[in-house]
Amino acid sequence: MRGVFLLLAVVLAYSGQAQSELDLFRPVVDTVAANAPLRVVDVDSVGPLRTDTLNWRQRHSPRMATLFSAVLPGAGQIYNRKYWKAPLVWGGLGVSFWFIQRNTKEYQRYKTAYLAVADGDPSTIDEFEGRISASQLLDATDTYRKWRDISYIAISAVYILNIVDASVDAHFVRFDVGRDLSMRLGPSLEFAAMGSPGISIGFALR
Repeated sequence: MRGVFLLLAVVLAYSGQAQSELDLFRPVVDTVAANAPLRVVDVDSVGPLRTDTLNWRQRHSPRMATLFSAVLPGAGQIYNRKYWKAPLVWGGLGVSFWFIQRNTKEYQRYKTAYLAVADGDPSTIDEFEGRISASQLLDATDTYRKWRDISYIAISAVYILNIVDASVDAHFVRFDVGRDLSMRLGPSLEFAAMGSPGISIGFALR
């Protein structure tokens, strides 16, 4: 009789365990979501989706950016939506142009004075009225001529860099610099286990 009760207890315990395991696979139904009414949203009432931010990178053309910067310096930076770079381009060109004008004016000024002194005609008086010798006037003329040439080189460099910057930025428009690209720097446990210190660098691309 005791064996029958023992067998019955084992069967009941096994049945309870099987029932609990079946409950684990039973889907859970959210009664609040199930009883909520189904809402149908009219797409026309929402309005057109804003696809400019998503698609402008796909429509971007490095050739157009290069052409814009070549025709109008700074326009390529605006086309690339790097608006803060355009004033830098304009400022560099403006400063270089100002130095070209100033150095050219001073060069012509000292050149005229030197020619007036070096022509050997006593009746010819330069604007400095003999206070500066011919050698000093020649040195000043050469200096301002050199500075004028450097100013031309500077404005040419700013113009070329403006084109190169716009072209490079346009090529990197579609380059992903989001949070999915990350770098982690930490100690290397593998080297530490072998008794030597080390540093590991890991790149995570998702």
